[in-house]
Formats: sequence, C-alpha cells, structure tokens
Amino acid sequence: MTDRPRIGFIGVGLMGHGMAKNILEGGYPLTVLAHRNRKPVDDLTSRGAEEAASAAEMAEKAEIVFLCLPGSPEVEATVGEILDAKGATTTIVDSSTSNPVSTRALAERCREAGVTLIDAPLSRTPKEAWEGTLDTMVGASAEDFERVRPILDCWAGKVVNVGETGAGHTMKLLNNFLSLGYASLYSEALAIGAKNGIDAKTFHGVISGGRMDCGFYQTFMQYVVERDRDAHKFTLRNAHKDMRYVVSMANESGIASHVSSSVKNGLATAEAIGRGDDYLPMLSDVVAELNGIAVRKNSTE
Repeated sequence: MTDRPRIGFIGVGLMGHGMAKNILEGGYPLTVLAHRNRKPVDDLTSRGAEEAASAAEMAEKAEIVFLCLPGSPEVEATVGEILDAKGATTTIVDSSTSNPVSTRALAERCREAGVTLIDAPLSRTPKEAWEGTLDTMVGASAEDFERVRPILDCWAGKVVNVGETGAGHTMKLLNNFLSLGYASLYSEALAIGAKNGIDAKTFHGVISGGRMDCGFYQTFMQYVVERDRDAHKFTLRNAHKDMRYVVSMANESGIASHVSSSVKNGLATAEAIGRGDDYLPMLSDVVAELNGIAVRKNSTE
C-alpha cells in the first residue's frame, strides 16, 4: 500500500509513454487512458498501471491527472469531461503545448469547480522522456508548484516555475518559436549551400563545435547528414500547430509577427503538401525539394 496520490495520465504517446513509465517507477499508483495506440498502454499495464475506459472514469479514481495531448481543443474537451465527472480529481496538470489564452480560461473554469489547473509543458525529446530528463516550465502558484514538484521530478531533470497558470505555456511557445525558427534557418541555409557547391556534410563540419552549435542543431543534423529518421521525433504538423499559437499570441499582444509568421508559413506549406507526419529535421528535405534540389534517401547515397 502507498499513501501517495493516485495519478492519472491521458496521452501516453511519444512523450507521455516515458513520462508515465517514470511516474510508475517513482512509486506512484497510476491509471492510464488509451487513445490510438495500444502498445504504450499494454506496456504500462504490464508494469503495474491500471487502465481507465474514459476520462470520466479516470476522474473517479485519480487525484492528480496529467494531460499530454495534441493541443488546446483536445485539452478543453478532456478537462470538460473530468470536471463534469465531479470525481476525485483535485488537480489537472497540462503537459501539452497549449494556447495560453485557452489555458487561462480553463484555469478559471477549473477554479470555479474546485479544481486546480497547472500547466507544465515539455522541452526535449521522447528519448529524454523515457530517461526521465525532460525540461519543464511550470505555470502554478508557489504552493501548488511545491505540491506537484515530486511528481514532476519523476520525469524531468530541469523543473522551473515560470509564473502563474498560463505562464508555462507562454514560455513553451517562446521556446518552440526559437527551435522552429532555427529549423527554418538551417533548412534554408542548407538549400542555399547545396545550390552553391556546399553539401550538408561540409556545412556540418564547419558549424559543429562552433559558436552556432547546440543540442537542437545536433539532432537536426543527425537526420540531415546521417539520415537518422528518429533523431528528433516531432512532427511538422505539431510544429505548424505550435507556430499558429505563437502568431496568435503575438497578434493578441499587438506585436508585429514578421519572423513568427514566416516560420509558420513554411510549416503550413510543408503540411499542405502532405508532409505533416514527417519529423522536424525533414523540413530540410521539403525546402530542398521546393527549390529543385535532389534529396538523399539514405546515408550511403
């Protein structure tokens, strides 16, 4: 038996699977909800998790529910189910990348129902999710932050309280704007280089280890140079969604969105031509192909 609260986890996909696994390994009783892919749920139940048939059923059992969903529409619908159930859930932690405007409105709705909403979006990749070394930026009061901190520590190596509810999603979008902006820059620079006699390996040999190097650059180029499709598992569809949120936030703030709109439009083009399920480093292929540049299919070509 344990005196630890039962945790619910909705959204055990690429990121959520590892996060939920680490919550279990941290000694917390866990209930999970299946979505499109049974494999993560089967793995987690084999490790001791229970499975709920619906968000409402989970709300009857879990005191704290984590969400790791595609975006705000899914979060809004799921939070609505949890609140309508009027069950045991007193805290919802949204680890999705959501629109802060929606998050703040949901927080007020939760408050009226006696439930606390915390936003704790993620940075890094499924590899770090599995290893328990994700970064998370948390929107919560100081008291609520300290209350959920031990659970966050199960799956995160860096945990920062960035302000009240909604601040986590705001900071996450700014973080993603930087990374997706870099992806767009890398892709265009590589295309310009290819048209002018500089191949990807040469480009990488100059940038790697220099002042413009970083962890994101390395995973991006791991695909470009080595053709490792799993180097950075973040879809262009999700990237486009995040940049729509960034541009929306800029517009609502009265900020001219010259750069963010350009990044968003490049990702919108990628999704429109059927590449939404490709991973982010494959944006380099999209930009190359749109400019008439032949793309290598594997590392030996």
